[in-house]
Amino acid sequence: MHKSLAIFEGHKIRRHYDEKAETWYFSIVDILQVLIQQPDYQRARKYWNKLKERLSAEGSQSVTDCHQLKLEASDGKKYLTDTATPETLLRLIQSVPSPKAEPLKLWLAKVGYERLQDMADPAKSLDRARQYWQQHGRNEKWIQQRMMGQETRNKLTDYWKNHDITKESEYAALTNIIHKEWAGLTVKAHKVKKGLKSQNLRDHMSEGELIFTALAELSTRQIAETMNATGMPENAVAGKQGGGIAKRARVELEKKTGKKVVTGGNYLPPDGGRMLKKPGDKQGKISL
Repeated sequence: MHKSLAIFEGHKIRRHYDEKAETWYFSIVDILQVLIQQPDYQRARKYWNKLKERLSAEGSQSVTDCHQLKLEASDGKKYLTDTATPETLLRLIQSVPSPKAEPLKLWLAKVGYERLQDMADPAKSLDRARQYWQQHGRNEKWIQQRMMGQETRNKLTDYWKNHDITKESEYAALTNIIHKEWAGLTVKAHKVKKGLKSQNLRDHMSEGELIFTALAELSTRQIAETMNATGMPENAVAGKQGGGIAKRARVELEKKTGKKVVTGGNYLPPDGGRMLKKPGDKQGKISL
């Protein structure tokens, strides 16, 4: 079960996890309370209403990307509340002068999703990620592959962004098309296979899974660039073709080795964090 509350420096931030889009939505007013250091919820809500008017008048995409979801209030009842993904919140934060802006960006990068790390602090995020993976038992070979794969992923999402892919749901749908094509199962099914919930799938991939994911996304981008794919239908075609290239390579490797590339292995700590199960390792326990 996904926790509906996150904590930033003692402040409770309400949030909701969208299983389909595989992303968190955070209460905008809760975030603003931290930014403007306003303990009174109603005053923070009025601040948000005025900010929303200003941003709308400026034609900001940030307001358009906000969603209303029912979140539990202090009286225990649920009310429609303006929410946004970490990426949208990052843009909103830039509109509010506050000494809390930078630490809040980094916090969102940790509790949101990995792409924000690059947006919030490109230089330091790589070091933080490397330290995190080292602390959780990843070897240097795996870390290097993970980082190379992320760079490949970033180049693909940058291409999408510049070719009329604007919604979070579109990014998720295209990612799913590529993944299902090369791996033979959806992102969600792959996470279920590994016993994951809100965890990042790529952080629990084996070396082989990382390599084939990167091959699929590299192929997709190069095909998309060749055909100048624009919008969902054309990028979906490129995604299916790119995923197909990685699928054929996966099938050929599995024939040669007799081993499946897609596994149920993960790095979850099964006994309180003292051990980790390596993807693809039947014994699979590493002492920390």
